[in-house]
Amino acid sequence: MTGTSPSAPPVLRDYYSILTSGSAAYGHGDELRPVLSSHLEFSGSLAGHLADATEGFLRGVSGFIATVQGLDFVREVHDDHGSAVLYDAALPGGTVRFAEFFTFRDGVIDSLFLHYDGPDYLSKGGR
Repeated sequence: MTGTSPSAPPVLRDYYSILTSGSAAYGHGDELRPVLSSHLEFSGSLAGHLADATEGFLRGVSGFIATVQGLDFVREVHDDHGSAVLYDAALPGGTVRFAEFFTFRDGVIDSLFLHYDGPDYLSKGGR
């Protein structure tokens, strides 16, 4: 699977379209901001658990987009309130597997729990 499935919620398809659009298109995250709650709850291997993390998340995504060379989607599970997505990210030094768990509220991503091997990500060129 190379992209999200047609069964993915529109907000999730938008999210991954932005993640794969490249640094020039991403800019300061103006396209990503509308798909995120203004009080995004985030948890990730390097950042830890953060409440009200929208601004920090937008900055962090910038580093990811600058290094990712492509995403290969492995598995998705969706229901009315959330999604889980497993994918491989191609980085300059190799591939890193990510699992993202989303909850949605009012048509936007309200929480995001991101699981990956942080040291592996950094060693393969992630930032």
